[in-house]
Amino acid sequence: MTENSGKNTYTVQWVNRIRDIERTEWNAMALPLKTPLLEWDWLNQLEVSGSIAPAAGWYPRHLIIRHGGRLVAAAPLYIKTHSEGEFVFDYIWADVAGQLDIRYYPKLVGMSPVTPIPGYRFLVAEGEDENILIEVMLQQIDRFCKKNSLSGAGFLFVDPEWEHHLTRSGYLGWLHQTFVWENDNCTDFDDYLAPFKTNQRRNIRRERKAMPGQGLRLRTFVGDDIPESLIPLMYRFYERTNDQYGIWSCKYLLPAFFEGIFRHCRDRLLFVAAFAENDTEPVGMSMLLHKGEQILGRYWGCRADINYLHFNACYYEPIDWAIRNGVRNFYPGAGGAHKVRRGFTSIPAYSFHRFFDPRLDRVMRVHIGSINEAEQKHIDELNDSMPLARTNDQ
Repeated sequence: MTENSGKNTYTVQWVNRIRDIERTEWNAMALPLKTPLLEWDWLNQLEVSGSIAPAAGWYPRHLIIRHGGRLVAAAPLYIKTHSEGEFVFDYIWADVAGQLDIRYYPKLVGMSPVTPIPGYRFLVAEGEDENILIEVMLQQIDRFCKKNSLSGAGFLFVDPEWEHHLTRSGYLGWLHQTFVWENDNCTDFDDYLAPFKTNQRRNIRRERKAMPGQGLRLRTFVGDDIPESLIPLMYRFYERTNDQYGIWSCKYLLPAFFEGIFRHCRDRLLFVAAFAENDTEPVGMSMLLHKGEQILGRYWGCRADINYLHFNACYYEPIDWAIRNGVRNFYPGAGGAHKVRRGFTSIPAYSFHRFFDPRLDRVMRVHIGSINEAEQKHIDELNDSMPLARTNDQ
């Protein structure tokens, strides 16, 4: 279909598979972004592996806009029949909808699936009018949702630089707590330790020394240096970690996804592996992503519980790597108050929502302010509890 906006006529298309969009066209818009999570290869491997697919309750419906045949804007979007893998836990709104006899599912979600890390936004080609294209896309999303009887649209873990486009269009911002470690011009690991209280610096040093003390050595692998043998092992670790949480598990990815990203996204991968003496297979391992000045924590696991291995593989070694490679921000992922004691600051991350039933919309508008205020208080309390040295407290 076509959409006229000002002097321009745009061609609008809804696509059910990202592999039906030309990789180079998509990446021309995605590669300049800070996040790797909107790049074609990452999103495609989620789909072709069967991890993010209709059988799992995810129905890809990507919106693309062309002008004169050229791809000028795109948005990864999914019709959802549940709320799993979103990490914004919108069951409160689903419950309200049920009490009002409103059907909550299906709904439309814009995000990088199963990823609670800020960075989502629409992709816009260089040289195009971003404001006009975003307005066109949001209008198309409204029409699509109403035409297909979707309860609403939500954009999750939005790039902070992009939020104003959504608030201006009437979307309601819902605040969530997440973590980041910010590299304050550190030149080595001692600089990372410097802001902590004396006792916590001592604790972290002790936790790092516990690795050789238990006969373990940690190795970092990046890009083409990653051995292929680590990939099936990473899935088994991912599976074991999730199995420990029972019904609270976040096991959404299939083995084919890990195999696919090794083949197609290896330049974005960072592995930290722990080896026992004379052992060629790691006893534990973490997998992260890196791009530019960011690293993103993803998955971790181990063969057996080993004291402090989690902290070293998931935090200390990646931080050390970040310092040595000029990385500015490390997003470790969701949850875990233990991150506070390792110097990760709590920050707000927003999702933005629009409900099309006026009753549900009104409930959210009435209560979202107090909900956000309570979450901001939680963020402040977490930051106040960080074991950082205050004035004259070293």
